[in-house]
This record gives sequence, structure tokens and C-alpha cells, in this order.
Amino acid sequence: MAKIRHIAIRTGDVERAAAFFQEVFGLQLVQRRAHGPIDLSDGDINLTLLPLHLNAGGRELRPGVEHLGFTVTDEEETRRRILAQGAKELTPVQLGDVYYEAKFECLDGVIVDVGHWRGASPIEAPAATTATE
Repeated sequence: MAKIRHIAIRTGDVERAAAFFQEVFGLQLVQRRAHGPIDLSDGDINLTLLPLHLNAGGRELRPGVEHLGFTVTDEEETRRRILAQGAKELTPVQLGDVYYEAKFECLDGVIVDVGHWRGASPIEAPAATTATE
């Protein structure tokens, strides 16, 4: 099972966007990164606000949703299934032990991350089932 746990939005003014999401929806500040992004959370989902000038690996930069991130119970199996669907694996991102994402370019160029983010709640592995006779 997978859960959406991360949404990244490109914006021309990360401070203004952060204030908007905090004031309107009550999101909490998780961190301000030295290179510009701001992470917010509702307790379950990490919302990262990315500056327009921040590198996107050669892709066109424009305001709006940049990518979606999923936390899964089996990252290797999910990777196998994504690649079997024809996705292209991109350079992963690792920033410490609580911020990690494997990146894939999927259908129509949509970027999907699989990983873990600050401010995002973990998902529980499915309970083991026992056979009944």
C-alpha cells in the first residue's frame, strides 16, 4: 500500500506561499532549507515549496505542482513496478536520515518520488494474516 506523503510546488515567492498555507490552512513550518525551499506539514503530508530558480535537472521550470511523493511499505517492489511501466529512474535525493526520495519520470513527464519526508507520517506495514482452516 502507498500513501501520498509529499507534494512539491514551484513558486516565485516561497515566503509568500508559506505564509499563505500557514495562515489559510494552518500548516506548520517544518524547516527552512539553506538553499531556499520551505517545508510545511499538516502532520501527515509534507508540502515543499521550491523556488523557481532552484535546479530541476534540466527540466523546464514553471510555477505549480513540481512532483508528488509516496511512502510505501516495500520500496524495492515499488521501484520494480514503476520501471516495468516504462518510467525513467532519475537521480535520487538524500538529505540526512529523515529526508530521502527515489525519483522517477513517469507518464507524460510526471515526476513521482518514493521516500520519506520531514513532517510526513509513516505508513504501517500491513498486518500479517493467518490462515484459518
